[in-house]
This record gives sequence, C-alpha cells and structure tokens, in this order.
Amino acid sequence: MTHYLDFETALAELEGKIAELRTLDAGDNSVAIGEEIKALEKKAAKQLADIYAKLDPWQKAMVARNPERPHALDYIGQLITEFTSLAGDRKFAEDHAVVGGIGRFNGQSVIVIGQEKGNDTTSRLKHNFGMARPEGYRKAVRLMELADRFGLPVITFVDTAGAYPGIDAEERGQAEAIARSTDCGLALGVPSVAVVIGEGGSGGAIAIATANVVLMLEHAIYSVISPEGAASILWRDAARAQDAAAAMKITAQDLKRLGVIDEIVPEPKGGANRGPREAIASTGEAIARALRSLDGMTPDGLRKMRREKFLAIGRSL
Repeated sequence: MTHYLDFETALAELEGKIAELRTLDAGDNSVAIGEEIKALEKKAAKQLADIYAKLDPWQKAMVARNPERPHALDYIGQLITEFTSLAGDRKFAEDHAVVGGIGRFNGQSVIVIGQEKGNDTTSRLKHNFGMARPEGYRKAVRLMELADRFGLPVITFVDTAGAYPGIDAEERGQAEAIARSTDCGLALGVPSVAVVIGEGGSGGAIAIATANVVLMLEHAIYSVISPEGAASILWRDAARAQDAAAAMKITAQDLKRLGVIDEIVPEPKGGANRGPREAIASTGEAIARALRSLDGMTPDGLRKMRREKFLAIGRSL
C-alpha cells in the first residue's frame, strides 16, 4: 500500500476510489466505469502535481522521511555493477548503518559509501535506522583511504537523521570519529561526489558529504539539526518543528541558492517513492556529469577545490 503523508489526504481518497472502481466486476457498465476511472486518474494526476509544486519546508521534510523512498542499497543495486561489500572498521566492529564497498559505475571502478535506513522492521533495526556509531564512520574512513590508495573515485549516498546519540557511541568516541571522517573526505586526492537522497542530518551527514560535488534530490532535506531538535532548543517545544523548518533553510532549493549544494536532482511527480527507478536513473546521470567535470584534475587540485568550496559557504550572507 502507498504510504500517504498528512497533506496527501484528499489524494489518498481519490486514488482509493480509483482502486475500488478497478476491482469492480463492471459487466455491461464497463465502458462507463472505464471513462470514470480515466477522469479520476486525470484529476488525481493534476492534484498530485499541484501539491508537489508548492510544498513548504516542513512538508518537504515529511517527503524526505517517507519510508517508501529508495535508500542507499537501492541506489547501489541499480547504479553499481559488480558491487562487493566491505565490512568492519578494523578496530571494533561492523556497523550496518553505513554500507560500502567497491564496484563499477558506468564501467569505472569506484568506492561507494552510503547510510542505509532499511525498509521494514527487521532491516531498520539491523541498520539502526541509518544512524551510525563511531565504527561506521571509521569504516567510511577505511574505504576512503582505500580509494585514495588505488586512485578510485568516491561516491557517497547521504541519508540519516544524524549520528547515533547513545551512550555506547559516545564512549567509543563518536565526535572524534565524525571529525576524522569529515577530514578524510576533505583530504582525498581522488574525485568525490556526494548525494543527499533523503535526510542529511547534522555531523552524521557531513561526515561522508565533504565532496567535490554535492548533489541533492529535489525533495530531500539537509540541515545542522532536525527541525524537531531546533524547535526544542529555540522554543522548548518540539511541536513547533514546522516553524523551525521554515527558518532553517533545509530544502534543496534554499541550499542551492546558498551555495551549500551544487545541483538539484529532479524527482518524479509525488517524490522518489512514486518512481524509484526513475529517480535513481536521474541521480545516476547527475553523478556521471559530476565525475566528468572532475576528469583530469590533479590530487592537489581536487583538494584545493574542495577546501575552497566549503570555506566559501556563508561568505556572501
């Protein structure tokens, strides 16, 4: 069943009516019912387009968190061939919140790293809802260092509400692990492309997003803290998350204007969850363009580009 968001109630009723009509044994009324279905489908398509043409920041946050959106493993499965998963940080343990390995993108060998939320209860628990512990970020560092050693481009898929805030994570050096992962990304001598595919939450996201080119899906969000967290701090009321979302400039459109990201990847009408293969294909095309733009750059040139890119954020504000 389709997962409808709060602002899609009228659309849910309309599409429910269409589904009911399709299950009817029409008999002699088949022509009339077929015409009614076509009329309702046309109305639903217009309503869907109208809704998604004017989403506010909080509604975009809801879309970005839609559990039916494609996740990192979906992107890897469709875009990366001959993928071989690499596990463990060689220090403590394997963290399933961060997936990664080596494969081929359009025939080119690459290192891929992604934050995986999972798509059902079992997989969400396994991947800890995409919230990595220190060993996840240390695994990311291990993979980035491997890419540097063998001259392989790095592609990362960002999708996390934030790093895991548990006591065990703090005891094992969560902040230090995030900082080292961020630093490693900035120091890479190979091309790197990051894609915010859902939520880009706080340092947990930036740890694998310090890339030469940062792409962002049309209805994804990217922020230093969740709207709920910001509302709790500013107004001591998480219920004001909608106000916080509007003030924080978390949407792809705002962040492109501010220079935080480089390109917005369009999504199908209704979001990536309604056309996952189409959304992933568009993302693949954007990644290919980004990698071509980095062809021929020297390691020092790539580091300088990355450094200047991140230092420039906010300078014109």
